[in-house]
Amino acid sequence: MNSLTKILMASTFAAGMLAGCQTMSNVSAPMAQPITSNTLQAYNWQLVDAKRANGEQVSQLFYNSAKPLTLSFFKNDGTDRVTFMNTCNNMGAEYKVVNSNVEYGNIISTLMACPEPQASFDTAAMAIVQGKYSINKNADNLPILTIRNNDQVAYFKAVSK
Repeated sequence: MNSLTKILMASTFAAGMLAGCQTMSNVSAPMAQPITSNTLQAYNWQLVDAKRANGEQVSQLFYNSAKPLTLSFFKNDGTDRVTFMNTCNNMGAEYKVVNSNVEYGNIISTLMACPEPQASFDTAAMAIVQGKYSINKNADNLPILTIRNNDQVAYFKAVSK
């Protein structure tokens, strides 16, 4: 075999390998799941991280690591509802999924005079749930709920009900 033939074969092999690698990376890329009430209601969603637009953690949501903000979506008498667990006040709302977006009705809350840092936790919880919802899988193939708005992004892991 002459040198030109060896170079052409090596080039063809390298190009094939690159194309194969590129195809593999596209196949293994995480795919977003559509947001549906059934998907939201399949799990409780426990907050694992929340950052402001500048990258700073939303510290009000992490004052007690033993009791993270948890969203519990469920159906009650044919109505889709969500409750915010581990807040000082009892908080919840009706919601609808419209074109893969979660839209809340009025968020209802008791009006207990919560001391700090619980009062700030409740305020931050109401703000963090407003935004664009998406669900992807993490490295362990478990669902992660992401909520983004102009001010912050929050990540919730799926927890069995």
